[in-house]
Amino acid sequence: MTGDGYQNPLITRYASPEMSEIFGPRRRARIWRELWLALAEAERELGLQISDSAIKAMRNHLDDIDLDRIAEIEAELRHEVMAHIRHFGEVAPEARGVIHLGATSAFVMDNADLIQHREALRLIRRRILGLIAALRDRAAQNRDVACVGYTHLQPAQPTTIGKRMALWIQDLLLDLESLESRLANLRFRGARGATGTEASFLTLFQGDGAKVDRLNAQVAEKMGFDRLYDVSAQTYPRKVDASLIGTLSEVAQSLSKLANDVRLLQNFGELAEPFGEAQVGSSAMPHKRNPMRCERIGALARHVITLTQNPAFTAAVQWLERTLDDSANKRIAVPEAYLAADSILLLAHNVASGLEVYPDVCARRLAEQLPYLAAEPFLLYASARSGDRQELHERIRRHAIAAAERVREGQPNDLVDRLAEDSEIGIERGEIEKIISPEAMVGRAPEQVDRFLAERVDPILARHEAEIDETPPGLKV
Repeated sequence: MTGDGYQNPLITRYASPEMSEIFGPRRRARIWRELWLALAEAERELGLQISDSAIKAMRNHLDDIDLDRIAEIEAELRHEVMAHIRHFGEVAPEARGVIHLGATSAFVMDNADLIQHREALRLIRRRILGLIAALRDRAAQNRDVACVGYTHLQPAQPTTIGKRMALWIQDLLLDLESLESRLANLRFRGARGATGTEASFLTLFQGDGAKVDRLNAQVAEKMGFDRLYDVSAQTYPRKVDASLIGTLSEVAQSLSKLANDVRLLQNFGELAEPFGEAQVGSSAMPHKRNPMRCERIGALARHVITLTQNPAFTAAVQWLERTLDDSANKRIAVPEAYLAADSILLLAHNVASGLEVYPDVCARRLAEQLPYLAAEPFLLYASARSGDRQELHERIRRHAIAAAERVREGQPNDLVDRLAEDSEIGIERGEIEKIISPEAMVGRAPEQVDRFLAERVDPILARHEAEIDETPPGLKV
């Protein structure tokens, strides 16, 4: 990193080169040229006088992009698209007269936006699938590792580490469904003209509306789209940006939840995010092992979630066929949302792949909470044996409170002894130990994990096998 000017940490520290490239100036310039080529090809196929040499020149110079030269022209013209048109004409002079024929700036800008959305969403999908695959293996490994369950962050019925991971995966599956729906419904703007009436193209084709329809269909197909938005103003609906960034927010919500759970459980000592051999946890306290990856997930997830307001406001305040107050903030908010989402998915994959689980700590903490947790299952069992539920409730409550008080004083938990010695309850010690064993108290959690993985997770991973990132990408910092 060099220079004294501000550099966006999403690019320099967090996001992947792949996501940065999608929104980089060279990739965007390349897409614009692909669009101009597709337009010229379709216009020629529909009868306009565009030479073979013009098409060939455009195709041969798609990558002949001099960003410095484009910046120089833009400084003179004060118009970004015209600067690109002129530079394309400089490197492909045979095509100079037909580049951008009949189009307005939104033809390249908006259609390119939609293409970038598609490319970025596909990368996000790949990241989600890789994370799900990593969590799937950890959930299977820890399907029956019993631990204290919590409601209100207070000890509740026991669960398993694997069941918690299954809950994280389920959130991500919901996000994947939403993302798949957004991708399936993403459409092309097409060649619609300055206000979306297609008037300029109708003139080019001498009033033949059918040819204008075919032009749009052919350009869309060349760019990989099978549908267009039914009607258009100068731009595609800005609600599209709002909905897509909303989907990224859903991903951020899931990952923030996952990261917060890991941070809490790392404090309890039950599990820990990976920690490098030479990693430093604190500049002042050498012993510390801070959950910095999960803390970073929380920070960047917050950024994605707050970014949803930007495109929502933009969609809400567009005037008539279009105003330009969408442009400057769109250039910032949309790429940053994808870059930050990419960053937290990379981090979460890294955490999931290297997550350390400590079953002995889970067992110890569960034993410590047993006086609080065993009362309900034991009451249900004793009542089912025709005991007086109200009387049993009171006797078990007194034993549980007394046992809990001993634990608070640092003495061993004697709940089982108290219950076994109470002749009014009348249940033998062996039965009591079986009833309140961790294996019994976690209910169907291990079975739920097995079924969820087999019936829901594995079929999705099999269907997307070619897209899965098996190895977590390296982190920049």
